[in-house]
Amino acid sequence: MSEEKENIQFELTPGLVNQVENLIESRNDKALHLLLDDFHYADIAEILDELNLDKAVYIIKLLDSDTTSDILTELDEDIREKVLKRLSAKEIAEEIEELDTDDAADIIAELPESRQEEVISKIEDQDHKAEIKELLAYDEDTAGGLMAKELVKVYDTWTVAGCLRRIRGQAEEVTRVHSVYVVNKQDKLVGRLSLKDLIVAKNEQKIADIYISNVDSVNVNEDAEDVAKIMSKYDLEAIPVVDDNQTLLGRITIDDIVDVLKEEADKDYQLAAGITQDVDSDDSIIELTRARLPWLFLGLVGGIGAFLIMEGFHNVFEKYAVLFFFTPLIAAMAGNVGVQSSAIIVQGLANDDVKGSVNSRLIKEMLLAALNGFILALFLFFFVWITKGSPTTALAISASLVIVIIVAGLIGTFVPLFLNKQGIDPAIATGPFITTSNDIFGILIYFWIAKMILGI
Repeated sequence: MSEEKENIQFELTPGLVNQVENLIESRNDKALHLLLDDFHYADIAEILDELNLDKAVYIIKLLDSDTTSDILTELDEDIREKVLKRLSAKEIAEEIEELDTDDAADIIAELPESRQEEVISKIEDQDHKAEIKELLAYDEDTAGGLMAKELVKVYDTWTVAGCLRRIRGQAEEVTRVHSVYVVNKQDKLVGRLSLKDLIVAKNEQKIADIYISNVDSVNVNEDAEDVAKIMSKYDLEAIPVVDDNQTLLGRITIDDIVDVLKEEADKDYQLAAGITQDVDSDDSIIELTRARLPWLFLGLVGGIGAFLIMEGFHNVFEKYAVLFFFTPLIAAMAGNVGVQSSAIIVQGLANDDVKGSVNSRLIKEMLLAALNGFILALFLFFFVWITKGSPTTALAISASLVIVIIVAGLIGTFVPLFLNKQGIDPAIATGPFITTSNDIFGILIYFWIAKMILGI
């Protein structure tokens, strides 16, 4: 593993990129080595993201595998995929052997199935190979798909002196030692070991006498998001992974959880924007269209629905044309309130902060919407009265606004709660789905109430 370097002041500039490109074009490998040696591998990955493929591959082949292996893990996924296509199975295997098992498995999983076997067959370390193959068998969205096999474990029957000798040997294969786990003869997790207790204990003492039995763990089949919630709740830097028999299988570290949270945030953001698939700006036009079109079509259907509703109230327009000009305001307020309500609920569900019954949530949201609606409607009432000179018309529009806001708040609260109960990602409720539905209901309520108040 490459030693980490601190480059807090690193800044990617056009000048730096040009300097690297010039050194590559002139084949000045010595100067290129000297330049890049001062950078953290994540900074080098950032530089490679700005280079064309030929130059990026040139640097990967130039530097040592203990550095380039870490660089590969930091590269943009699309660029990494292209770089790996330019490397032989043997070259990829050399990179894989320098990585922890979880990172190695992640990179191999990105390869086509036919090439995965070829790369794995080139890995010389048989233990490393077996552990990678084990991790590849787990679903990527589970604890097993996140965990690394590298950890420090001791047996409860060992003495303190023997334990210290064995820990030194194990620690050489672990980048960071967050915890020392204690297992019994059957390799079942029974506790954890405090380094302080280990240091102050007498050499002849048994580990069984000093270990801490209270240890948090997760099942290998636990959902990745649930693991993230557990580690966040208890402020854990690492957590052991066990099977149904409590056998210690591996550990998950905080850097893997940060990746899970980032991916989930990206997915929720795209859902909220009405994008149904995991895409980015570099994907093809066909892929981007496939991801965006379903919700755009929903918006089109919603617009047609709003048109049909308004057409059904054409007699209202004939007598009170002013109502037509306030339709965008009503629709916008309905959409905004719905998105606000659903966003709070979705955030609460993601953080596991939504407690209590659905009814209590709906009542609270109804009261909140009623208060906000009354304040906004009061302002709107005086505005319409002053500008149009008709208190009845002002009452019809402002009263409609209050009801529309209350209904939008209830829909924005209920829909994500319902979707969550059905096992559907509630983030979908913060996007065009909730906006379109509230637009339609808002317009329908607006004209219906206005018609009643105005006596049409």
